[in-house]
Amino acid sequence: MRNLPWLGLSLLVLGLDQLGKHWAQRALTGRVLRVADWFNLVLAYNEGAAFSFLSEAGGWQRAFFIAVTVVVVPALLVWLLRLPPRRPVEAAALALVIGGALGNLVDRVRLGRVVDFIDWHLGSWHWPAFNLADAAITAGAVLLLARMVLHGGSGQGHGSSR
Repeated sequence: MRNLPWLGLSLLVLGLDQLGKHWAQRALTGRVLRVADWFNLVLAYNEGAAFSFLSEAGGWQRAFFIAVTVVVVPALLVWLLRLPPRRPVEAAALALVIGGALGNLVDRVRLGRVVDFIDWHLGSWHWPAFNLADAAITAGAVLLLARMVLHGGSGQGHGSSR
C-alpha cells in the first residue's frame, strides 16, 4: 500500500483527460482551432484503439477494448501496489498508463467511442488525432520500456535506486 499515493497521478490524468475531452466536444464541434503551424485542436472520434486500429471492425471492438481494459488495469494496479518504493519511475509510469486507460474506458462506456482532439501535423501529413489519455499511456509505456532496457528485464537496476 506504500505506492497508493501514485494513484493520485492516475486520478489527475483521468480528470485532465475528461476535462479536455469535455471542452473539445463543446468548443471544437465543426471547427479546427489552429494553435501553431504544426498543431491544431480538432474534434475527432475513434471507435478503435491507437491510430484507429480496428475502428472499422463493425462494433465488436468496443466490448473487446472495454474487456481488455477491465483485465489490464487491475493487473497494473497490483503491479504498482507491490512495487518496491525505490522504483518511482516505474510507479509513475504505471500510474500514467492506469490513468490513461481509465480515461479512454470512460469514453468507451459512456459514448461507445473515444474522443480525440490533439492534431499534430507537418504540412499536409497529420499524425492520427489523440487525447491526453493516449499521451499518458504512451509516456508511461516509454518509461516502462526505457526502464527495462536500461536495467535488464527485471527492473532491478543492479542495486540502483532509480
